[in-house]
Amino acid sequence: MDLNLTHPIIQSFFLLSASAFIPILLVSVTCFTRYVIVISLLRTALGLQQTPPNIVVISIALFMTIFTMTPVYHDIKESSYDLYKSGEITESEAIDSGLETFSSFLISKTAEKDYYFIQSLREYKNSDNEVKESIVDDLTTLIPAFMLSELKAAFQFAFVIFLPFLLIDLIVASVLMALGMIMLPPISISLPVKLLIFVLIDGWTLLVGSLIRGF
Repeated sequence: MDLNLTHPIIQSFFLLSASAFIPILLVSVTCFTRYVIVISLLRTALGLQQTPPNIVVISIALFMTIFTMTPVYHDIKESSYDLYKSGEITESEAIDSGLETFSSFLISKTAEKDYYFIQSLREYKNSDNEVKESIVDDLTTLIPAFMLSELKAAFQFAFVIFLPFLLIDLIVASVLMALGMIMLPPISISLPVKLLIFVLIDGWTLLVGSLIRGF
């Protein structure tokens, strides 16, 4: 009995199965990982445990990701789907063109050091020229290298954010110690100070702008 792949039920099954990979793709091949890590660590730097809540952190990171990745989506759409829809290229050519455009995006955001590190773990035996020619098609190397670069960038960004808040904590602790107020937790004084400074400098706007411009 032949399997009719055009049957609506079969197509719905494949569509639902493919949708299960959307969260994985969101984390692995977009800037979502960088955004959510930086915002989460900002919350820690401020001394807040669950404010803003996780749903707010994930939501703002998600919509920032959609905003940032929209040009990539349009490039893939123009280079593959639009040409396929107009009949200029075949289905296989459209897939190859879309993957090539997407691979170019990953390459532009991946540190060369990270790419060759992941590549070395696979113990390639290709010559140098063959390795360079396979960069565009080798998503199995590009994706983990891209994720590694994003994790590094996220923690570097978060480290810069931590420094001023750490300085405030040290100053508050030193002042309380000098005044002999040993029993007063420094966090009870430094937290409102950090929140006040963060609000005065319009911290959320600066953070979101820096993240999007830095990607």
